[in-house]
Amino acid sequence: MINILLEGYEISEPYLYNELKNYIKPDYSVAIIAFSFMDSTTKCLSDWNKLYSKKRGKYYNGIVKGLTAYGISKSNISFVNYFSDTKEIAEQKIQSADIVYFTGGLPDRMMDRINEFNLYDTLLNHNGIIMGYSAGAVIQLAEYHLSPDEKYKEFSYYKGIPYLNNFYLEVHYENTETQNAAIKKVIKERGKTVYATSLGKGALIVHNGKIKLLGDVRCFNN
Repeated sequence: MINILLEGYEISEPYLYNELKNYIKPDYSVAIIAFSFMDSTTKCLSDWNKLYSKKRGKYYNGIVKGLTAYGISKSNISFVNYFSDTKEIAEQKIQSADIVYFTGGLPDRMMDRINEFNLYDTLLNHNGIIMGYSAGAVIQLAEYHLSPDEKYKEFSYYKGIPYLNNFYLEVHYENTETQNAAIKKVIKERGKTVYATSLGKGALIVHNGKIKLLGDVRCFNN
């Protein structure tokens, strides 16, 4: 299995491209799991379109341009739409894709919606590439933590999809007291390594259990 854990969707940056081109191939198809939006701002299809639609989606161009930089055709990139796709269509998109791509946002709400669509087993058993940025990175861990920030007021652990279970991940790392306290807490309570990807500058590739660090990533352990 290949897992790619990213900071953002700017995956054509040289420090990523030179390595990711070994995995992401031009003939691949991609299913983008766009389930990580906030309930308060995305309540209907029209709101969802403002984030991910081809015509006016805030994140559409960034996500798609990152993938087309590797030669993937736009016609081979599909977004799983929470508001308009049936559970059967969503499952079909995932099963027919070479790459499953999780977007950034709220990982716990993304997980709720995955379970609502009964996609957990489909995603867990996918045998292609699993990739995602920010929320889409941490959700690839059997258990992940979130440091307190403007969206999550308290430190907490959450259940993800258990592709990976040997480490924890601190995304958007800026060496703040809050982040460092969270990292120390995870190490003390879980006894596992924490990788911290610097804000917009780091990534991990896990290929059959072997971890490769790309860009600016710090490793914390006992």
